[in-house]
Amino acid sequence: MKTNKKILVIGSSNTDMSVKTSVLPKPGETVIGGVFRMGQGGKGANQAVAAKKLGGDVSFVCKLGRDIFGENALAHYAEVGLDTGRVLYSDKPSGVALICIDDKAENSIVVASGANSEVTDVDIESLSGLIRESEILLLQLEIPLPAVVKAAEIARSSGVMVVLNPAPAVELPDELLKCVTLLIPNECEAASISGIEIKDESTARMSVKAINDKGVSNVIVTMGSKGAMVYDGEMSFIPALKVNAVDTTAAGDTFCGGICVALAEGKSLREAVKFATAASAIAVQRHGAQDSVPTREEVDKLIETINN
Repeated sequence: MKTNKKILVIGSSNTDMSVKTSVLPKPGETVIGGVFRMGQGGKGANQAVAAKKLGGDVSFVCKLGRDIFGENALAHYAEVGLDTGRVLYSDKPSGVALICIDDKAENSIVVASGANSEVTDVDIESLSGLIRESEILLLQLEIPLPAVVKAAEIARSSGVMVVLNPAPAVELPDELLKCVTLLIPNECEAASISGIEIKDESTARMSVKAINDKGVSNVIVTMGSKGAMVYDGEMSFIPALKVNAVDTTAAGDTFCGGICVALAEGKSLREAVKFATAASAIAVQRHGAQDSVPTREEVDKLIETINN
């Protein structure tokens, strides 16, 4: 029987404006693009929407500007079914992200954080009750680091599982790492934390071990189309599914949301990785950020197909 524990996501909300191009522009170069798309993004919002669409009981807290981008974002989150009753507001504009995607599905992203940069540890203190009522807290690093640390500390002191996706990569203070139950970096982020460049499975294992030595007991290093290295006391590698990727924009966020949903339902870490891998495999075959996230039914169907 599924337990479906409460998941709280605290993080960023952006409006994504993306252009498909044949190649990513070099410094000083102008490239004529193709299709333009605008939709909701931001790592926090992407992960919250992913967790909700994949079957989680999800609340989402972000900080928005009092502008059309903020209004559209809030309407979208309500449509998805997220609990946004504690959304914060700023006098700064809502965040936006400018994205270029090339023919190989690689992307280049510039973010104007806006209201996201205004989340304070005082804001987080005001959410302490909500944090303590949750069973899983999912965090990223597109809001100020002091706010992330404060949220993690409140959660840890209350026995709430803290899941951190350390993106974008910054130097992580020890007081944050000691609060983290599960760390989910990609190869670059893992290298930044561990000091070990990841080139293959062997160096991935070394990187994970170095992160574990810093006090993080559970680690998943996502390695794109190769798969994921998983550590929860034992090391294992779980390969990715082979698909034709067209846009990798929210693949990692879909993965993180999927991990939290699976853990909320009582799955083991390895089972959770397999579930999240299936979800992200579907996402990379679609354009957009939150628009690319599959439904729970789609993921269950894919897993059933794989198992048969």
